[in-house]
Amino acid sequence: MKKCLVGPETIRMLELGHPWVIADRYTKQWPQGKAGELVSLIDGQNRHLATALLDPADRIVARVLDPKRIALDRNCLELRLRQAQAVRERALLEETDAYRIVNSEGDDLPGITLDRYGDFLMLQLYSQAWEPHLEVLKQAIQTVFKPRGIYRKLRLQETRALEAKSSTKEYSRLIAGEAAPVPLKVRENGLTYLVDLREGLNTGLFPDQRRNRLEIMGRVKGLRVLNLFAFTGAFSVAAAAAGARQVTSVDVSEKYLAVARENFAENRLNPARHEFIVADAFAELNRMRADDRQFDMIIFDPPSFSTTKKSRFSTQGGTAKLTAAVLPLLAEGGLLVSSSNHQKVSFDDYFKELRKGALQVGAQLKTIFIAGQAEDFPSPVSFPEGRYLKFVINVKQ
Repeated sequence: MKKCLVGPETIRMLELGHPWVIADRYTKQWPQGKAGELVSLIDGQNRHLATALLDPADRIVARVLDPKRIALDRNCLELRLRQAQAVRERALLEETDAYRIVNSEGDDLPGITLDRYGDFLMLQLYSQAWEPHLEVLKQAIQTVFKPRGIYRKLRLQETRALEAKSSTKEYSRLIAGEAAPVPLKVRENGLTYLVDLREGLNTGLFPDQRRNRLEIMGRVKGLRVLNLFAFTGAFSVAAAAAGARQVTSVDVSEKYLAVARENFAENRLNPARHEFIVADAFAELNRMRADDRQFDMIIFDPPSFSTTKKSRFSTQGGTAKLTAAVLPLLAEGGLLVSSSNHQKVSFDDYFKELRKGALQVGAQLKTIFIAGQAEDFPSPVSFPEGRYLKFVINVKQ
């Protein structure tokens, strides 16, 4: 195992339990190595600090696997997968078979996520360092979880390479077992959703919002609900199933809203009783204001960054603009349900955006509920980057 000297700042972060080594002038002096090699991180006195997985071409040049010296073999991987499985047994997953079963640093497998969709699993590798270990990792996953099939979700760089070579829209590959039905029906909080493990950058359901969807279900009965950036309508279905008077779902993608209608039908909710509007969110908000529309609950959970032909949205700066645009449509005493998955935006910064938007239109917001991702997305207390999701409910007064 190669020895790699780290500098004082990295030593401090390792002592605090942070699992990353970021490229700096010390890492530039490391012996040449290949992605996937195990290295011993050492200090100036040649003392072993941690065993890490090397990824020399990445900004995160090494990811800590263990403070001790270990071998990354099948036994090690199976042990960590079983430990991750045990954590999920303590999660509230009643009537749910779509959730995360390995959450990277949160399960001591940095750079790996593994999501369950019914009897199938979706693996994603965020580091080239795992490529040489893929076969043994796959065998360990099959032993511990016994899925019908395992898909590997391709990273953004890989999908761009695929699109450059062909017109394929498949963003994942079956790497073990049998192929999943298309679409695949999964359960979350007792509701049915359709997912596609084969096509699209996303499967059609974001499991990290599971507990937050459950949260709105207890607050929505009899309300008029507007769901912006609705995607395939998971929040919309949850609201309608819990007794919302009417749910209006807005998304720029006709394809996603078609799936949203199917999700309504799968749950015996008549889509004709609700609204599905294919439009840019800001353009539709302008039309709704002109028509004096009012809602009792407005939900927005936009992508961190998106671009349409007419507008551009990013969480940094965009949240204030969006808040100012929706508040005139929210009735007095209504609930503003907002969320962001932008890792680099802190809760404090997010609240500043909400405040800025409210002040622009002379409204007052009072926070009544704050949450993050569900408990199947654990994160070490020493790793703030793992606490990325911000979910807030405010009352307009």
